[in-house]
Amino acid sequence: MLGYDDKRNFYRMMINSPCELTLLDDPTQRKTAAICKDISATGMSLEIEEASMEIGTLLEVAIESNNDQIPSLNAKAKVLRCEPEGDNACLVGVEISEMK
Repeated sequence: MLGYDDKRNFYRMMINSPCELTLLDDPTQRKTAAICKDISATGMSLEIEEASMEIGTLLEVAIESNNDQIPSLNAKAKVLRCEPEGDNACLVGVEISEMK
């Protein structure tokens, strides 16, 4: 799929959808709210209201669908990057390792 500006193997779909993250590395499996900014076949971009998230953190991402025609999404993912977004938020790039 070469020939478009992003030069990625898969197109990203902008969705800006609320989602819930479960931090699988945390012994309490803490949950936090996020916004899934975009998604592709292999990864997602998530905006969270935390100062940072450690690279390598394992997550479960749940995006509920409000449409009967579109199923909800549940995926396991690993944090690849975390960039500050304002005072107390960051943009997290994750790689999807498993779709459930």
